[in-house]
Amino acid sequence: MHVRPVPPASSPAPADVISGSAWVTSLAVPEGPSRTRVDRVQFAPGARTRWHRHPLGQVLVVTDGTGYVQRRGAPAQLIRPGDTVRVAAGEWHWHGATDTSPMTHLAIEEIPDDGTPTEIGDPVAGAEPAPVPTAPVTRTLVLEQYLPAPRLVELVEIRRITIAPGHGPGLHVHNGPVFGSIEAGSAVYRIEGEPAAVLRPGDVFYEPEATRIARFDAQEDGVTFIAHFPVGPGETPRLDPLES
Repeated sequence: MHVRPVPPASSPAPADVISGSAWVTSLAVPEGPSRTRVDRVQFAPGARTRWHRHPLGQVLVVTDGTGYVQRRGAPAQLIRPGDTVRVAAGEWHWHGATDTSPMTHLAIEEIPDDGTPTEIGDPVAGAEPAPVPTAPVTRTLVLEQYLPAPRLVELVEIRRITIAPGHGPGLHVHNGPVFGSIEAGSAVYRIEGEPAAVLRPGDVFYEPEATRIARFDAQEDGVTFIAHFPVGPGETPRLDPLES
């Protein structure tokens, strides 16, 4: 048995495979007699694969967000966290996020012994009618965070914050908890003493009160996010820079 921590970084999906912005994190690759590959794929809103088919099929497990999957000759279906999609061997299909929400799934497939690759077809035509959700309202829990101690909250301030490419606030603390969600771009986020993570559209984060935040650095595309600052009576949300 070998336990490998999830890599903090992911790679952009190839443009000849996916239309729009998506990122792939390799979780498992074929080793020894095993021919199983597992990837985590994060789709930005509107991103989707081309039509394609796998020689031995594929299993998708939705872990976050809302998306669509469609096999050739059938209507598109809405998929949500917890849904599992089994794609038959040689079945033409596509999958991706809705136009308004990101979607993340695990992609699990067996690689043929002879190395036969996935066959990539045409992009999904933009003129195709958009699938209609099966429910008029959907609700997805994206963050449930207990505070270390009860806190009296009188005011919640919500800010939209943009950081230019290559910039960040440096080592800092906040005088209260911060809850946020990424709208556009990406940033490297790290609490001091913990591994770094790359935050992308649809990702959420929590900065505990008085905790040293080592990095919130915009990458080459900059970053825009919504931040929620709950504060008590007489308090004002504050970021205190620290010397590294």
